[in-house]
Amino acid sequence: MADSPSVQDSAPLVIMGGGFGGLSTALALAQQADHPPLLLIEPNERFLFLPLLYELLSGELRRWEIAPTYNALLAGRGVAWLRSRVVSVDADARSLRTADGQQLTYSQLVIATGGRPESFGIPGVEDNALGFRNLHDVDRLQKLVQQLQQRRRLLQRLVVVGAGASGVELACKLADMLNGAAVLELIEQGSELLPSSKAFNREQARLALQRRDIRLRTGTRVVAVQPDGLDLQRGDGTSSGQEHLSADGVIWTAGVAACVPAISPPLPLDRRGRLPCHSDLRVEGLQDVFALGDAASFPSADYPNNANQLPATAQVAYQQAELLAGNLRKAQAGEPLEPFHWNDLGEMLGLGIGQASITGMGLTLAGPAAHKIRRLGYLARLPGLGHQLKVAAGWLTDWR
Repeated sequence: MADSPSVQDSAPLVIMGGGFGGLSTALALAQQADHPPLLLIEPNERFLFLPLLYELLSGELRRWEIAPTYNALLAGRGVAWLRSRVVSVDADARSLRTADGQQLTYSQLVIATGGRPESFGIPGVEDNALGFRNLHDVDRLQKLVQQLQQRRRLLQRLVVVGAGASGVELACKLADMLNGAAVLELIEQGSELLPSSKAFNREQARLALQRRDIRLRTGTRVVAVQPDGLDLQRGDGTSSGQEHLSADGVIWTAGVAACVPAISPPLPLDRRGRLPCHSDLRVEGLQDVFALGDAASFPSADYPNNANQLPATAQVAYQQAELLAGNLRKAQAGEPLEPFHWNDLGEMLGLGIGQASITGMGLTLAGPAAHKIRRLGYLARLPGLGHQLKVAAGWLTDWR
């Protein structure tokens, strides 16, 4: 049973998740005059700018630059922050429960809980593979690289699984950091690396892998991840295509699944665990509940030609947040909502220390100049003007 109107009117607009989509939505709403009370629920102390996580791994950037605290970002913005995690939502009662046992009501709800590594049910992935999505993952990988550099044994090997953008960027950074201390292999189940990327970036990525002697294995499926390596399968599934590849570490970048809390009444999720949404970002079947980023999927009727398969990138989340901030206010006023249309602004890939490739923004460029332009492009997307200025000052000092 829904709350009374007086309780609903006093309840805050709640945003679950402080990643790109959630934080951007909160900051955009905070800029609106007479905005409702805003509550961001996020368990981590720091916002993480994921596209620059590779530069943190390699030491090109510092932790404070890509991972500012929520306290600093939200100070004076009119957004309350609860450091917790939502475990369940009761849409009929317009309430939610957090991991620490609090029960809160909401007037409107935004689900921006992001994604997690997708294991696809492959044995050993969760127990034996490393991820690359948070600061803890960076610390573990840096420690592993240091161990390999110090041991300098023969046939040391690191394996990156997944030749999408994350896998390619990570493999190039690791190769530059290791500087020959270990062999690097990149495993891809599909027939091509970067299948959804621009042709220029794909070719530059292929060249970057060749220059670093990174072995790319396409058409290769991971059957299991063992403590000492991987079991692989090539070709038609016969025993002749089976192989055990020994490795000192396996890094899993092969896919992302949504992190959606339990919702009542229950909703059907897609194969990646995402909530079904209308094109205006409203969750199907729920009132005043919206979703974006890795938590949302869209019907093919709204996005023909399979365009509902939006890439799981910060670019999509930013654009959705801009639209959603307006739609939330329109919904409060009973006005028609605007549909989301993704504007592909291009693609930027880091391809090793000091190297990048860009296709977009009127540019087709690779090398050190592309690396600097990529950084400047991301600088403009860092949250909060104050943080942007601090980071810009540090980068200018470094470049001088």
